[in-house]
Amino acid sequence: MANETCAPTSTPTTLDAWVARLDAVDLPIPQNSHLRAYKAINDNRRSLREIAEVMQDSPALALRLIREANQQAQSSLSEPAESLEVAINRLGLKRTQALLENVPALAIEEIPLAYRQIQLISQHAAQQAIGLFGNRLARLWQEIYWSSLLFLSPLWALALAHPLLLEAWERRVIEQGECAKKVELALFGVPLFEICRTLAELWRLPAWVTHSHTVITNERRTLVKVLHIARDTHHPLRQQQQLDAEPALRRWLNHPANSVLLANCLALSAQQAWDTPHNLRWQFITSLYLQMPLDEVQQQAHQQAVSSARYHSLPDLWHPAQALLWPWDARRTGPAALAAPPPSAEALTAWRKHCGELLEQPSAFTNPMHLTTCAREALLACGMRRMMLLTPDKTSTTLSVNQMAGLAKTALDLNLNISESTALQRLMTQPAQVRLTPENNAVISAVLPYSLRSLFPGEHLLLRSLSSNGRVVMLILADQGGGPLSETSVQAFGKTAQCIEKALNSFSTRGR
Repeated sequence: MANETCAPTSTPTTLDAWVARLDAVDLPIPQNSHLRAYKAINDNRRSLREIAEVMQDSPALALRLIREANQQAQSSLSEPAESLEVAINRLGLKRTQALLENVPALAIEEIPLAYRQIQLISQHAAQQAIGLFGNRLARLWQEIYWSSLLFLSPLWALALAHPLLLEAWERRVIEQGECAKKVELALFGVPLFEICRTLAELWRLPAWVTHSHTVITNERRTLVKVLHIARDTHHPLRQQQQLDAEPALRRWLNHPANSVLLANCLALSAQQAWDTPHNLRWQFITSLYLQMPLDEVQQQAHQQAVSSARYHSLPDLWHPAQALLWPWDARRTGPAALAAPPPSAEALTAWRKHCGELLEQPSAFTNPMHLTTCAREALLACGMRRMMLLTPDKTSTTLSVNQMAGLAKTALDLNLNISESTALQRLMTQPAQVRLTPENNAVISAVLPYSLRSLFPGEHLLLRSLSSNGRVVMLILADQGGGPLSETSVQAFGKTAQCIEKALNSFSTRGR
């Protein structure tokens, strides 16, 4: 499979094109997860179940193995594997190990944030599913867990290949409540869950996954009828009578596979807040499905969110359990609700040291790479998590990557034609600094190359061009994971840029 961590410039607009694009994406896993899985599969004291338990902490690895096992099952007309343990059993340890060795394993900071964030939502959904429905449907807990974890898996590939599109969809549909159909046709050309359902069928994911996608795409009227009944939470007897009057609707509601849809919609809508109309809608339906008072559903959902956060949350990812500590009417706006923390005292000490090296007279740098390496370390020390230094060719027509951090290694291959972007033209004409915020993000992002902007998903980004001897010779992009920036780091970024510019001028005049 081709690795598409760097998003392609063209955006598919048809179902077939989307399926082909996302099916080709090679999903990476963290290096530490890869190492744990490798050790487990080579430990002859471990059972298949124990190996599966180690591997299930890496959703992308689980998806790869289940897909492979089910492609083999298709050729032999066997039923699809409903769990990772069954998939490993069918593949055998030798084939499983071969597949593991071919999975891209990256340092956690090199794996795009949007991709890791959507996988965290899937892990939260799986925890909600087991916590809310596992006891009621104890015999089916494997189907519940794995189907809930894999329900959004087509979006994992989308987050890797087109993070800005997924971010725009979440912002407009989940946060701002726009009509999903209109937004999806504008962004993707086709309904998003049509893409998901088709991919799930191609990958032969568990049947409950495609059932849940079908409910969203083809059974919305039935879903609305159930919601009308579910909202009448203060009159459970009347709810019961309405369901008794429509046996087909009752059977539809009680389908065990609906647990997958409910868990994922609860987890996805909780990304903004727990009391939005979107999240309450799924709480109502869950209450009706479980025949449980709404306040008990809410309490259990909050408890499961905390359990999920305990096992899966990371400092640079947003987990809805964090919102349980806020005032109840607080809202998350963007990839992170709070600004990034300022640099630590130790980091600022390192930052001052790097800036001092940049300002040395005469220049102490032996070559341009020596200088830009110091510049990169200074930017990281002032609090930037992702950064890229781009430099123009001799004719100032193209930009290529000189240094980067926090991005996938494939980003090193990026080459940009300056004339194809009005934003790049302005930045490369004279030194300037631009700060992206939620207010100006849409306008500025529209005039930046998609292949560049997609490397920095989020609504907060700093761009600065630097000059030497009257010519712009460097462009810096940096952020703190896509969320609101620490003002201390923003000020330090500006001072760092000044130090880098002075170092460039000093280096260019050395020996004269």
